[in-house]
Amino acid sequence: MDAPDLKAEVRGFWDAASCGEVYAEGLSAEQRFRAQAEARYRLEPYICGFARFEEGSGRDVLEIGVGMGADHLEWAKSGPRRLVGVDLTPRAVAWTDQRLATYGFASELKEGDAEHLPFPDESFDIVYSWGVLHHSPDTPQAFREAHRVLRPGGSLRAMIYHRPSVVGLMLWARHGLAAGHLGLSLTDVYARHLESPGTKGYTVAEARRLVAPFGASEIRTAVSFGDLLLGEVGQRHVGRGLTLAKRFWPRPLVRRMSALGLYLLIGAKK
Repeated sequence: MDAPDLKAEVRGFWDAASCGEVYAEGLSAEQRFRAQAEARYRLEPYICGFARFEEGSGRDVLEIGVGMGADHLEWAKSGPRRLVGVDLTPRAVAWTDQRLATYGFASELKEGDAEHLPFPDESFDIVYSWGVLHHSPDTPQAFREAHRVLRPGGSLRAMIYHRPSVVGLMLWARHGLAAGHLGLSLTDVYARHLESPGTKGYTVAEARRLVAPFGASEIRTAVSFGDLLLGEVGQRHVGRGLTLAKRFWPRPLVRRMSALGLYLLIGAKK
């Protein structure tokens, strides 16, 4: 699939339902946002320690991929000098705008493409992106753009998917082994079966190449709630088999398998 077609597929996938909407169905606006944020930070407790929202105080902050806006609200609460959010989908922009208005905050929110950020060079002190850049057809270009818009000394904080992972191996067992497609690669598994079309996972070495233009970086893996089969593990994965697996999944063992966690937490300084 050509890149423009793939990007349209990605936009359509996430514009049908922003990440986390399943935790907010059938509620009033404030209840919806509270329920989604509570589920997010319960299932992904490392977000706050990684993002360090409080460091947005007095700084210019860009979030790439705002989703339903839970993290964006936390950045707003920190008192940044300027707060900007971009997302590929109008749905996410609308969700985030509504969330911030509900709690009395505001931000510069735009529909935008991570591969072509509509900002001058050296515009921000912090660029933050959680679980987004691996969906962009040209992820290396998205990292180059993050580097471009950061000021010298600025920080990138981004989570992208890791390969291999427990999630990836589970999907390979289902779509490769059980289906008789033993030659199916993990790269293809992520692209076809994880989330939006073309989703990618990166090894630690590959991630280091993504942040090579930065002066310093720290990369570590983390076990995700998907690896643990907790919560709703994605729009595309439902059924009796999943329900049964959740019941008997050896979570204490999986929690110790950080080297096979789905998340790559990347901190880099320009």
